[in-house]
Amino acid sequence: MRSLAALGMTDWNVKEFYVYMMTNRSRIVLYTGVTNDLTRRVWEHKNHVVNGFTAKYKLDRLVYDEQFSDAISAITRKKAIKAWRREKKNDLVRKLNPSGKTSRKSYLAEMFKSAARHPEPRRR
Repeated sequence: MRSLAALGMTDWNVKEFYVYMMTNRSRIVLYTGVTNDLTRRVWEHKNHVVNGFTAKYKLDRLVYDEQFSDAISAITRKKAIKAWRREKKNDLVRKLNPSGKTSRKSYLAEMFKSAARHPEPRRR
C-alpha cells in the first residue's frame, strides 16, 4: 500500500478527501482515483500533467465524486469501487449523476480559480 505522502496527502490539516471517477468523450474508459484536492486533481487530468493512464486514454470528464472526512475511508472506498465490475460502477455513476455531466456544479467556477493557481502544468 502506498503511503499518504505518495498520494500527495501530506497536509494533515486537510479535512476533505475525495474518491472520484473520470471518463473520456466516448465513455469507454473509467478511472477511479482518490485525492485531497478535487479541483487540482481534475485540472491535472484535463491538462495531462501526469503522463500515465488518464493522459493515454484522454480522460477529461469528472462523472462521479464522493467526499470523506478522512483519508483511510476514502482509500478504502476507492479500493472497493475499483474491485467492482464495470456495470456496478456505471450504476453508481447513473444513480448519483443521472445526466452524465460534470458531477459538481461548482467545478466549472473552481476551474477558473484553479487556472490562476496553476498557470503552468507541473510535470511529474
